[in-house]
Amino acid sequence: MTTIVILFMLYFHMSNRQFLMAFSFSWQEKIEASTDVLKAILKPVIDEVEEISWPLRDPEALSLMEKEINQREQEGQLDEGFLAEVNAQLRQATKDGDKPGLEAMLQKVLQLYASRVLSKRSYAKKGNEVLKAEQFLETIIKAPEEVWNKLLLDGMTLGKGDISPEELYTVIKKRMERTLIRTEGGSYQQRVLIEYLKGIESRAGEIVRVLQG
Repeated sequence: MTTIVILFMLYFHMSNRQFLMAFSFSWQEKIEASTDVLKAILKPVIDEVEEISWPLRDPEALSLMEKEINQREQEGQLDEGFLAEVNAQLRQATKDGDKPGLEAMLQKVLQLYASRVLSKRSYAKKGNEVLKAEQFLETIIKAPEEVWNKLLLDGMTLGKGDISPEELYTVIKKRMERTLIRTEGGSYQQRVLIEYLKGIESRAGEIVRVLQG
């Protein structure tokens, strides 16, 4: 039974005030749960004084954070409420401007989430044929943002590879279209996944402009 159905059933058995109080309490619980999940994910990168230094002192911290994200995503805890909480915290950190470590880590959380979700579906094979451009894109999607430059240089024809920029742009746009179809319009999930793909597209464009002079 969906949450909406349950709420309607409650409405017909409660006064307006009782219903609003129950709804408010339920929503507050959800926000607190999302905050707890985010705290657990960020725990490996938070130091003794509960600050996030940037760049990170411990290179293993990111791996631990990624492991936590993968586990939480598998358990279904990284829902719209969680993504809304991350975005709210990120907006506040950006507005404050005095916590670059927190801002960087929140962006990293969204990147790792997008990488995890987008990597669940592969379009690199059509029958027995390997679609090299799709395979190349999926390699970038799975990779940390810090190594995108190297992957793009090694994979595109302007560098050492055999995938043309046009081929890469085409499969990125296809993946965006598929993502728009498979996600709820206007949802945080859709926004995060599309932004991640746009980030890859933008980085590829930067590399192309540099190589073409």
